[in-house]
Amino acid sequence: MIQKRENIRNIAIIAHVDHGKTTLVDELLKQSGTFRTNQVVAERVMDSGDIERERGITILSKNTSVHYGDIKINIVDTPGHADFGGEVERVLKMVNGVVLLVDAFEGPMPQTKFVLRKALELDLPVVVCVNKIDRPEARPHDVVDETLELFMELDANDNQLDSPFVFASARSGIASLDPDVPGTDMKPLFETIIEHIPAPEGDPEAPVQALITTIDHSEYVGRIGIGKIENGTLKVNDEVVVLNIHNPETSKRVRITKLYEFEGLNREEVKEASYGSIVALSGIEDIMIGDTICSPEKPEALPFVKISEPTISMNFSVNDSPFAGQEGKFVTSRHLRERLYKELNTDVSLRVEDTDTTESFKVSGRGELHLSILIETLRREGYEFQVSKPEVLFHEIDGKKYEPIENVTIDVPEEFVGSVIEKLGSRKGELTNMAPANGGYTRLEFSIPARGLIGYRNEFLTDTKGNGILNSVFDSYQPYRGEIPMRSQGSLIAFEDGEAITYGLYNAQERGDLFIGAGVKVYAGMIVGRNSRVEDMDINVCKKKQLTNTRASGSDDALKLTPPIIMSLEQCLEFIADDELVEVTPENLRMRKKILDSNLRRKARIHGNNN
Repeated sequence: MIQKRENIRNIAIIAHVDHGKTTLVDELLKQSGTFRTNQVVAERVMDSGDIERERGITILSKNTSVHYGDIKINIVDTPGHADFGGEVERVLKMVNGVVLLVDAFEGPMPQTKFVLRKALELDLPVVVCVNKIDRPEARPHDVVDETLELFMELDANDNQLDSPFVFASARSGIASLDPDVPGTDMKPLFETIIEHIPAPEGDPEAPVQALITTIDHSEYVGRIGIGKIENGTLKVNDEVVVLNIHNPETSKRVRITKLYEFEGLNREEVKEASYGSIVALSGIEDIMIGDTICSPEKPEALPFVKISEPTISMNFSVNDSPFAGQEGKFVTSRHLRERLYKELNTDVSLRVEDTDTTESFKVSGRGELHLSILIETLRREGYEFQVSKPEVLFHEIDGKKYEPIENVTIDVPEEFVGSVIEKLGSRKGELTNMAPANGGYTRLEFSIPARGLIGYRNEFLTDTKGNGILNSVFDSYQPYRGEIPMRSQGSLIAFEDGEAITYGLYNAQERGDLFIGAGVKVYAGMIVGRNSRVEDMDINVCKKKQLTNTRASGSDDALKLTPPIIMSLEQCLEFIADDELVEVTPENLRMRKKILDSNLRRKARIHGNNN
């Protein structure tokens, strides 16, 4: 018989990137008494990864819980960036409702629409929290109207349109039901969640069923499966069957050795857990996302959400530059292959394929950021490898070529509108909407091929002098829009192996912008700068001044070098052309030509032109 567990609520916090999800979770943890009064707690405590803390973004969804009175609220903090949408899609299967966070100044943004659509498709109740109401430029009344318009645009039903609104400042730890009357604590948000998010339902007498939606890993106990128990009760030492709805033939019998529930930021070991609880299981080898833990008497797999397909791919290959093996700990193809396939266990949006050669692997993901975070993670773990330019994945439908199209929202000061429209127009972007935005900005909305955005973000920051905000989210596959012109500047390429000398760099900087300074070791074929012209140019940065007996007055003063441009990983990926690679090591990022020898490069180019 179906029953409700009134003492539990399972919620996910969803929002656009940087609207304050993780900060809100911090406050809910603090005000529910999870931390001791004198306990020192890191800011954004849920962002546990180094990269998450540095970039201020959530990459992996995290589980926690708070107690409000007699009710336990299980909370899932989700990523806000479109590239990690796969994380959001699957954790929504674990909850009974969502708290949608919207910035009181920015209002609904592209990713707000993406995550809200996913929640509405699963018919989940929504509590809307308008956050950052203490911002001087906050406009909560307008944001409420914009959010309701978004609900209507996404065909929300009557119940969803009646979603309650709470007005909060997560940073100050206050919430209120009235935008004009500031609150004193988070109590209104707690009570709204308990009132409007339904308690989990299930049959306590039925055979046990639990759907695994997240995989974690521990050095001590190995793989940990996290999911919600839909029916029945799970006990330690129970024998269960692991089933996957997509691969029924992989079913196997296992025994539950350890069972945990979430209490605050910790996992507490329990002997048994009933329906509606979010639990973690260890001791099951090869447990995968989408697996159902079920009773041997009635093995029945639960349906799992179909994860959106990747839109972009890159080749990861073994480093074969002259500096190979000098800086990394893991340098062989076996190391690289093992690590990439291991990543598939926890990242459902990623695809890894072997290629014709054992030295290279095709890795596909949801966007440039998705893949660059993977590259950065591997690099920090001591891996050394090379990656190619990102390429979009085309589909063929009815014999026609289709490509991924992104919806791009840009907020820029009025004086830069012309250059943005011109640049995106040349990249096959179509302007779909233009309206005045807040703070004297203009909001531009474009529909543009995903390949048109590769290499644009750097240009965008330059064109808008750092004043523009660009957000993109995948829309759909649409007919191919034709060729897009390549980058307008060539590469400056080192002519020989050696060490960059001030004299050689001084002569080279007249040709364009340099990426390296004096004293940097280089090799022939390595990219050391950006040419001011379209074509590539070989330059000798190792050139020394010829020593003679004669000295001219004034000519031997110290040569002044322009400071080099230090390229980030994303900037390197955006800059390189099809015949170039980024060499990634724990210590350095270098760009290089695929063919290092200039004569062989010239022959290949002539041969390519003749074809």
